[in-house]
Amino acid sequence: MRTDTGTARGSGTVWRALRAELDRARERGADQPAVVDVGGGSGVWAVPLAAEGCRVTVVEPSPNALSTLRLRAEEAGVAGAITVVADDTDALAARVPAGSADLVLAHGLLEVGDDPAAVVGALAGAAAPGGAVSVLATNRHAAVLHRALGGRVREAHELLTSPDGVLAEDGETVLRRFDADGLRGLLAGAGLRVELVQGDGVVSDVLGEGESAQYSADDLADFEAAAGAVPPLRDLASRLHLLARL
Repeated sequence: MRTDTGTARGSGTVWRALRAELDRARERGADQPAVVDVGGGSGVWAVPLAAEGCRVTVVEPSPNALSTLRLRAEEAGVAGAITVVADDTDALAARVPAGSADLVLAHGLLEVGDDPAAVVGALAGAAAPGGAVSVLATNRHAAVLHRALGGRVREAHELLTSPDGVLAEDGETVLRRFDADGLRGLLAGAGLRVELVQGDGVVSDVLGEGESAQYSADDLADFEAAAGAVPPLRDLASRLHLLARL
């Protein structure tokens, strides 16, 4: 399971939304918000969330990813705040109490799972009343645009018109890509109400870095935050981020 997507420079927009959600949980009385990171991989989200004062449960089947997660957690001094469930998404309902999480994450998960609708249903089942589900997924339209601008027009056309937004003969690591409407519909099908749709990585994934860059990190973060909220720029971001609740 490939779960460490969404870690590019543009992910500051996602962190802003997650921190706001943690503030809401604390306002409801959760001193240590309960977070479930489904398909949490090597802890790129779980460890920082634990450092923010959360109690984090990571559901992840990969031994290699979990080994890295444990190392990261130890180095950050938050190992005691992270519970590992070494199992697949199918086991979520059995391993995580229903209605127990202030925040449920599925970042880089829906594009690689066999049954996205079943996954979203399980995410919704784990969320507490008033809690939120955070979904971060690869954007079909960004993949189309990047290939077209690179001169790979035939591939771009196939990505645009194929049912799942993938190339059948390309050996891709994802099973599907999404657009904003598709993700909205998927979450709505599980009874979730979408409250936020934003782009993550509008330009940050393709810009150069280093001394030749004509912008600061703060400039880029401010632009990403603004552009990620505005269609059509939002809809061309590398990833789409949605927050929803029951």
